[in-house]
Amino acid sequence: MTKKKNNHIEEAHQILISLGLPRAQHNERSALPLLALLNLTPEKKWAKAENPLVGITPIMDWSRKYYGKEYAPNTRETFRRQTMHQFVDAGIAIYNPDKPDRPVNSPKAVYQIAPAALTLLRSFGAKTWRDNLKTYLSQNKTLAAKYAMDRKQNRISVQIAPGKKMTLSPGEHSKLIRAIVEDFGPRFAPGSVLVYAGDTGDKWGYFDAALLTKLGVDVDAHGKMPDVVLHFVKKNWLLLIESVTSHGPVDGKRHAELTKLFAGSKAGLVYVTAFPNRANMSRYLGEIAWETEVWVADAPSHLIHFNGERFLGPYTT
Repeated sequence: MTKKKNNHIEEAHQILISLGLPRAQHNERSALPLLALLNLTPEKKWAKAENPLVGITPIMDWSRKYYGKEYAPNTRETFRRQTMHQFVDAGIAIYNPDKPDRPVNSPKAVYQIAPAALTLLRSFGAKTWRDNLKTYLSQNKTLAAKYAMDRKQNRISVQIAPGKKMTLSPGEHSKLIRAIVEDFGPRFAPGSVLVYAGDTGDKWGYFDAALLTKLGVDVDAHGKMPDVVLHFVKKNWLLLIESVTSHGPVDGKRHAELTKLFAGSKAGLVYVTAFPNRANMSRYLGEIAWETEVWVADAPSHLIHFNGERFLGPYTT
């Protein structure tokens, strides 16, 4: 590949970063479609950028013809879902501007660079680029910022104490954690205090490190915490709860890991696995460790005890 070809790809990559596209679009797979939308062949200057109507397969063909990049036919969906969707969401490209009512996934679907983006990109490399970019960004929210706001708006609120809430990343896992804190806790450990709740978007979603230290446990950032830790104050128990939506329950291995992690605890340790429903639980029945408890969110008033000499309580080791 010639130096000029490389330059345009690198420049397009930099533009995508400057326009605030998420990290998943900071790559050659997204840089080449941007060049194709502009029909910016290797020898052409940015000031001469055009605005043709172009489909996914033609973009791939264009990339091969002008930049020598070969893409397999089965990557067509990757281009559509991981690049062009984001271009449209960011306002960089327009989907089917010639026929807006064209059916979704039509083989005739086309994209075109948006007028404001075209005007901006024609100034790339010129003295006016930075000022034009600043003006453009002030008028068009970056996609990364938009996605961040969407994630914030869609976060799951969890009531952790009267008048006190936390939020978790959206998803089934977080919904089950909310059920554990708001439903399981009040039913089976009334008056308990939340010590820790993990979050798929942030490992340490909620963590009262001071309380855990007071109870004799020091956990560093590498410690594999359970999904939820509740301190049942009345009985001085720590409930170590795994929320199972895709990963496994408290099996023998996990039981040993948690026992080691919480070895210094001044509170008794109780091991609990929570499932969203019994169908999900049935997949893991053969793995659940003895002397642990199981709670199912769609039957919240029941607790399943896996053998042992006591019901919902710590065991001495």
